Amino acid sequence: MLKISGRLGRRLGSRTAATGTVCAVALLVLAGVAWAHVTVNPHTAPQGGYTEVPFRVPNERNDAATTQLEVNLPTDHPITSVQTRAVPGWTSTAQKTTLAKPIITDDGQVTEAVSKITWTGGKIPPGSFEEFDVSMGPLPTDTDQLVFKALQTYDSGEVVRWIDTAPPGAPEPDHPAPVLTLTPADADPAAATTGSSPGVWGVVLGGVGIVLGIVGIVVGLRNRRSATAG
Repeated sequence: MLKISGRLGRRLGSRTAATGTVCAVALLVLAGVAWAHVTVNPHTAPQGGYTEVPFRVPNERNDAATTQLEVNLPTDHPITSVQTRAVPGWTSTAQKTTLAKPIITDDGQVTEAVSKITWTGGKIPPGSFEEFDVSMGPLPTDTDQLVFKALQTYDSGEVVRWIDTAPPGAPEPDHPAPVLTLTPADADPAAATTGSSPGVWGVVLGGVGIVLGIVGIVVGLRNRRSATAG
């Protein structure tokens, strides 16, 4: 069996531990970045149905609190029924827009729809997040996604505009808009949720990095003990 000298073993152990730790830190940073966006979770819903869409808003700043969220609903695919869930400390205000083309429903003709919801009055402190739930429907059947452009305001006066979109296959923009993917009504719900969001991948990769770091530390300790015993 090949025997590694104490000095070489210590060097290998230290390098392995350092590499594992660096991987862990880097991957956890990536995980944090992925979770830092304003998103909808879950990110899929069936076409034509009613669903609850939670807008998850993390605070990205260490020295400011989030004090306002503005979410714009798409007017090119209007949704006739929109209701917000009460969030302690926050007040929601819905703004309606007259539709260029009225929608015919079982209850009659709908000529306007909610185009923007604004939450104010509360605070999301640093290191925290809040979820703002919106019940909506029926979801459109003539598109495979709904884009909700959002504006996040901090008490420092900064406004972060989560409004960017990118074509399929393109890199994610710096400030992506929350997107709800719409699946065919008869699709398998399990299949619709198998695609992992960037945040999920970040957590998975972060876990792998932690394991690598632990393995490196264990190897280093074993080599150090072997060198001492020798």
